Amino acid sequence: MKKIDRSNKVRTGFHQAKWDEPVIFELSQAGERGVLVPQADPEVQECAGDVLAGLPPALIRKTPPALPEISQPRVLRHYARLSQQTLGADVNMEIGQGTCTVKYSPKINDQLARLPGMAEMHPLQDESTAQGILEIFHATDLYMREISGMDRFSFQPGGGSQAILAMASIAFAYFSSLGEADKRDEIITTIYSHPSDAAAPHVKGYKIIYLHPDKDGYPDLEAFKDAVSERTAGFFVANPEDTGVYNKRVLEFTKLVHEHGGLTGYDQANVNGLLGVTRAKEAGFDMCFFNLHKSFSTPHGCGGPAVGAVGVLKHLERFIPGPLIDFDGEKYCFNYGFADTEFGIGKVRTFYGAAPVVLKTYAWIRSMGPDGLYQVAKTSVLNNNYMFKKLMELDVVDAPYIPGKQRVEQVRYTLEKLFEQTGVSTADVQRRMMDFGMHYWQSHHPYYIPEPMTLEPTETPSKEDIDEYIATLKYIFEEAKADPEHVKSAPHSSVCHQLDESGMDDPEKWAITWRTYLKKYK
Repeated sequence: MKKIDRSNKVRTGFHQAKWDEPVIFELSQAGERGVLVPQADPEVQECAGDVLAGLPPALIRKTPPALPEISQPRVLRHYARLSQQTLGADVNMEIGQGTCTVKYSPKINDQLARLPGMAEMHPLQDESTAQGILEIFHATDLYMREISGMDRFSFQPGGGSQAILAMASIAFAYFSSLGEADKRDEIITTIYSHPSDAAAPHVKGYKIIYLHPDKDGYPDLEAFKDAVSERTAGFFVANPEDTGVYNKRVLEFTKLVHEHGGLTGYDQANVNGLLGVTRAKEAGFDMCFFNLHKSFSTPHGCGGPAVGAVGVLKHLERFIPGPLIDFDGEKYCFNYGFADTEFGIGKVRTFYGAAPVVLKTYAWIRSMGPDGLYQVAKTSVLNNNYMFKKLMELDVVDAPYIPGKQRVEQVRYTLEKLFEQTGVSTADVQRRMMDFGMHYWQSHHPYYIPEPMTLEPTETPSKEDIDEYIATLKYIFEEAKADPEHVKSAPHSSVCHQLDESGMDDPEKWAITWRTYLKKYK
């Protein structure tokens, strides 16, 4: 048996599980069953009568739903095989998802969310039967207030982008109540804030004013002074921005907006290095949001179960999406009375929030305590700046802006030198990292920083983990110099080889459901 050299941190022998697994609909066999649902007893049928009779005809299906017909063992094998082909926080080091904090999520919290009393709840059941989870929602609201300085939180938004849309809707409702909605039609943001800080207000109908950085990488204050006017509805910004640069003069920005009558919204997706250090209120913000499925250690939603908890100060509370949850001294109850019936934004999503996500957040905060949350920030910043120092020692890595100063919880690097020397792009490096079981993220489009590489270690990885990640990047950089075509043709040991991405920007070529696929390509 060949002896493996374990002194090398680079996992050159890694190979991801790989096979051509069909879509579950392609595995379907007519008449095959995984579960046989028993017929109701005769006395139940007699008591229930015709259960469809009370439904409007438009709600009754003419044909059964087109669900896959497949046995339990084949379902199990299918999803087990898919899980083995997945890169994620449980099977690889999630250092490479900059701007979208991904950390280890305690498995005991997942177990809590899967307890029968929790998993079998329904969001429409009477509040008297849901006192436990309503208490958790209420307590988590109080924690969010303390962490941010806001006066009230809604857990209804299904993620950060929807929380930004909620903030834009709150701004529109607020100015509608003042008779100024037509006049105040602009939202200011920065090019290094998350693109949703522009996209979501644009969906709401706002004109977007982009603020570019000054020579040091901070939002340009002089340009901001020129941009703010009586047309400004709000200033939506991430701080630190997606570069990892923290704007220490942010209070000057928020004060200037308030002097012109506008509102301020804080994108706190990048809060992991600030927990227990700074608060939105003291920075002059009227609104903020947190991604509970990232910063507060419930698993990353990836478009699935998630919560973008949106908080507001008192003067905006009547516009926040609801219902909210109150405690009257005896019981927890839904509060619909806060809403402005004329201008309130109502719901931005059904029900009142993803309960399992809020439960996991509550459990994580309770286990950490205030000192633990502060330690999260300190360790995140330490990990990030250790990685930053080590990567900046490599001749092909650079980081624009604030030379000689540390970043906060992440860094947007540039591999422009590597590309100029070898022709190997950041996308090539990204695909090659898959051959070592690691994830790597570039940047949002458009690339304002050339050949970007955005990394966020969080507090989760150990020094040994970070050293392995750095060693792997260094290995690939050396490989690019010696054999650039090998890097360009990666991945070689992952689930799939290079994909044809020519249709990624063409919605006409998208097929996000099996039904859409059949319509377009069958």
